[in-house]
Amino acid sequence: MWHDVAMHGVQLHVGTFTKSVLIHLARDTGGFRRAGVDVRESPVSSSPAQFRSLDAGEFDLIFTSPDNVLAYRFLSQNPLGRNLPIEIVGAIDRGLGLSLCLAPTIATTRDVRGMAIGVDVPQSGFAFVAYALLDRAGLHPGDYIVEALGSTPHRASALIEGSCAATVLNAGSELRAEGAGCTIVSSVADIGPYLGTVIAAIAADDPVVDDVRRRFTDVLLETSREILAGEREAEVIEATMSLLNLTETQAQAHYACLLAPASGLIPDGIVDRASISTLLELRRQYMPTPELDTIANSLASVVVDLAME
Repeated sequence: MWHDVAMHGVQLHVGTFTKSVLIHLARDTGGFRRAGVDVRESPVSSSPAQFRSLDAGEFDLIFTSPDNVLAYRFLSQNPLGRNLPIEIVGAIDRGLGLSLCLAPTIATTRDVRGMAIGVDVPQSGFAFVAYALLDRAGLHPGDYIVEALGSTPHRASALIEGSCAATVLNAGSELRAEGAGCTIVSSVADIGPYLGTVIAAIAADDPVVDDVRRRFTDVLLETSREILAGEREAEVIEATMSLLNLTETQAQAHYACLLAPASGLIPDGIVDRASISTLLELRRQYMPTPELDTIANSLASVVVDLAME
């Protein structure tokens, strides 16, 4: 867990699926230093691994799908088989280009029939997006094979190599895959309002811990507002090229995605109910359970003060 370091401030360990441009910029521009936090970011291989590490105290905070938070907080059939007292500290983005992508050898979505689609785990939020986008293209569960391939960067590599016929990618991975000959065929925006990434943590009954988490989140939100105001374009493009292994043209496309209201950054960190409703409807369609009925009335216990509307 975090601890005080006299020179650098409070150390926080954050687990992410894809390297965070926001964390990089907040560190590079001195935002974390001024807020008295020293942030270490580590990649995770899958959502079960991420939540296992969070529960073990290896991470102080994680960047994850809000669907994961709901599953591990409320649903008995989550991958860990137990519920965790997780809370959402703030919202980060609306999916960052989350899209259904096809492997270089797959000409159309129809050609995915009978082939493998890659997911993080079969019962996760991004997997449900894949199922829904395939449904819209006329392919339904049972028409394809579902394979658990882990995090978004891992799935992007698998798609490029042809280890799966289709998957959903975002946060620059969709652009990297497209540059390697893959095809982007549809977007989560076709489904409805969506919340892609939130900051989450194990609930802490400690005002000092809450304050540190809030300072970290405030720095990220301020960085988001600077990006959306056009103040960090050059830094974002440079960081995106370096962190996400994108070309300059791809980095410019990712920058445009960050700015887009339907896919990009959320400057106030607010979790909106419409996007949560989209997540719940996807779960009702592809993994129905009576436990979902309790979630809508329990959201206030999951989202920290001032982080929901």
